Parts: sequence; structure tokens; C-alpha cells
Amino acid sequence: MIGYKFMGKAHSNAYRALPMFLPDVPKPRMKAICGRDAQAVQAASEQFGWESVETDWRELLARDDLDLIDINAPSDAHKEIALAAAAAGKHIFCEKPLALNLADAKEMLAAADKAGVKHMVGFNYRFAPAVRLAKKLIEDGRLGKIYHFRGLFLQDWIMDPDFPLVWRLQKEVAGSGSLGDLGAHTIDLARYLVGEFDEVVGMAETFIKERPMPTEMTGLTAKGNSEGPRGEVTVDDAAMFMAKFDNGAVGTFEATRFANGHRSTNFFEINGSKGSVRFDFERMNELEVFFSEDAEDVQGFRRVLATDAAHDYMHAWWPAGHTIGYEHTVTHEVHELMSAIAEDRQPVPNFVDGVKCQAVLEAVELSASEKRWVKLSEVDGE
Repeated sequence: MIGYKFMGKAHSNAYRALPMFLPDVPKPRMKAICGRDAQAVQAASEQFGWESVETDWRELLARDDLDLIDINAPSDAHKEIALAAAAAGKHIFCEKPLALNLADAKEMLAAADKAGVKHMVGFNYRFAPAVRLAKKLIEDGRLGKIYHFRGLFLQDWIMDPDFPLVWRLQKEVAGSGSLGDLGAHTIDLARYLVGEFDEVVGMAETFIKERPMPTEMTGLTAKGNSEGPRGEVTVDDAAMFMAKFDNGAVGTFEATRFANGHRSTNFFEINGSKGSVRFDFERMNELEVFFSEDAEDVQGFRRVLATDAAHDYMHAWWPAGHTIGYEHTVTHEVHELMSAIAEDRQPVPNFVDGVKCQAVLEAVELSASEKRWVKLSEVDGE
């Protein structure tokens, strides 16, 4: 595994939890963790349960005792590591967004396919049981024809103008701001639940143009000197767009890190001809469901607690009504990865999904820049 902070901890927990709770797949052996800070990565190795440490990812890829490379380093490192991993014949699990741009994402997909390795991209919110229930209701036709998707991913962690210029605020490292960091998840959920995008129109805004340079960064936290040197913020703080889907549905999307009071509101609502569903990850065990076929005097959104054995993955955890949390979505994601390796198939979501998400991100950026509707075919070339 390359990277050991926020997602590194989440991934490590998933590898360790898998054999206890979902033992029907091969047990991952946590051979090596890699990071540039020797002291910090050694501490992470001991805390997370890795067998050995590397400080150069190239040394990691040269080892013949590794089959899978897990990339959760900053976005600017994804492409180089993934290409080298594919060339070395290693399976690849890469965090989102897949790359800094669509061309790089396509190059990563082509390299992985050419090498014949398994590849997965980290869209973990697909793996919440309540989201899987929404997918089942849609696939079974219980919502009818889908008309609307509306999605929000709202945070407030950088509202302080003196919060430091962390890597997520630098385009050359992150690729984009709230659009790629948060909006990518909403885009993937929309593709997973509703279908492919046809065209988009969007806008983006950067509210704080300069920030203090960081003196320390750990996951989503950082320290800096408000009186010291400052650097330019080169990504969006907020992005909004409308979309049309291939199947005729329409969508609205909002991603921001300036929604005061929203620590991490990941919400969607889907409206169809026969019913609706809505989901908020802050209440991730619940799906609100409405069916128009209900008798008029009892019509209304009902709360379904998706913790029964009938709900995906819940058989592995606790008795009905005993809820699960964020980390479980990553464990379910790793279960899919290990299942795919054992069954000799591609896991889902994979680099194809990463490329398709990147195409939407690029179309939205182009639309915001040129202030017009942009067809996905215009940026994707397919």
C-alpha cells in the first residue's frame, strides 16, 4: 500500500476486518506499506499491522512477493504508480479521482488492460447497504421511469481563510477542488444508480484565493502560520452543474467545502414515475422510500433501516438494527476486489468507471470555463 493517512487507515482496517467478517474470499496478507517519511510510515506500519516498510514506491514494485498495489497517495502520483504497477504485472486498487485529467485516466486504463491485471477505483459509497437497496429498487422497476437525480456533497472544513494551502487546494497535485474530491463521488453514484451522462452545464467558484503555506499536514487537517508566506489556491471551492442523462433523466449536482454546518453531507434523491428514494450518508443506514402505489391515506416517505440480512453485506455484521459506519463501506469494497481476483474477473467499479467519471469532471470544467452546455462526447471523443 502506498500512502498511510486518511484512506491508508481506512484501507488497512478493511484488509484486517475482511477475514473476520467476510471470510468467503482470499485473506489479504498485508506485506508492505510505503511512504516518504521513514519515521511516520514505520509508525503507521506498526499501528495498522503491515509486515514491512518501504520509503520508495519503486522499490515496492520491484518486490516479487506482492500481487496487489493499493494507491492512496495524492492524485498527482496515481498515474505514474499505476502505469509502473501494470508493467510489473500487479493488480491495482487506486483511490479516486483516478487521475488529474481524462487523458491520464485513459492511459491508466489502457495500461492495466494491456497487462491483463485487475483494476479497481475507490468509489466506496456504492457499498453502503442502503445505496445498494436503492439500486435494487431501481433495477426492479419499483420506482418506474427515472426522471430526476439531485445530489449534494457539502463540507465546511476549509472555511477559515487562514486554513493552510494543503495539497487538495493545488490543481497540479489534486486535479480539481470540491468538484473532483467530492463531486466525483456524486457523479459515480449517479452513474451507478441512474445511467450515463449525455451533457452538462456548470459553474465553479474559488472564494479564498490565497492561503498560508502549510507547516504540517495529516489527512484533512493541517497547521500553518497565518503571518507567514501565502500561496495561490488553484482549484474550485465550490462547483455546481446540471446534467442530462442518456435515458432522458435530468440531474442537479452541488459540491462545496463552504457549506457552513455541513461536516460531510453526502445526499441524493431520485424521483421516478412510481416512487422516489433519498439517502444521506450522515444517516447511512437509512433509505427513505416513497411509493405512489400506496393507499392515499398512508402515502409518504418511509424510513427503511437497511440492516437486515436481506440487505447487501449485512449478513456479515450484527443483528438487525445494529448499525454500521463509514469504514464498513471500504471493507465491502475490498471484499469486491478480493472476490474479483479469486473469480478472475474485473471488480466493479474499476478503471472504466474512473475514466467515465473523469470525462464528466472534464466536461463540467470546460462548461464552467466557456459558460455553455458541453456534450460528454465532446471531451470523451467516443
